[in-house]
Amino acid sequence: MRAATQATGRGARMAWDEWEQLKADAARKHATGMQLDQYPGDQGGGDADLVVHQDDLGAVGHEAFVLHGRLGKQADLAAAGAGKDGQGSTQQAAAALKGHHFAMGPALQETVHVWTTQLKSVLQACAHISNHLDHSRKQHGHDDARIAADLRGRDGSAVSVSRLNDLFE
Repeated sequence: MRAATQATGRGARMAWDEWEQLKADAARKHATGMQLDQYPGDQGGGDADLVVHQDDLGAVGHEAFVLHGRLGKQADLAAAGAGKDGQGSTQQAAAALKGHHFAMGPALQETVHVWTTQLKSVLQACAHISNHLDHSRKQHGHDDARIAADLRGRDGSAVSVSRLNDLFE
């Protein structure tokens, strides 16, 4: 028995030492620091700037606006099939089930509540995206017009490259 205990203890010690060595090796290989991932095809020679065209902004803003309208009409569980009292059919079913002491009634009410809350969040996000992109598109248009006006001489001709160079120095 004693020999088995000694052998087990020695084996555990060797395993612990090995574990510590593996951790130290891993720490040396992955020294703390920052590494930025990049697209494998980008080897640094290309243009890395984000390019967005006005038409793209308008299209995304429009799609967000359309989605907002469709969701507002088609995904409103609380108002779907509303009766004279203004409650939707799902709410009416939940009330009827609750009135007959079915556990499903309160659960269905909670489902409608969570759905409605999440729907409002998505609707707000769509509205925010639509409004923001519309604003960005208009603002960039104004900025472009101002820059174009600034880069014209008094007679309307383009400012020369040498003049632009002087402005940057």
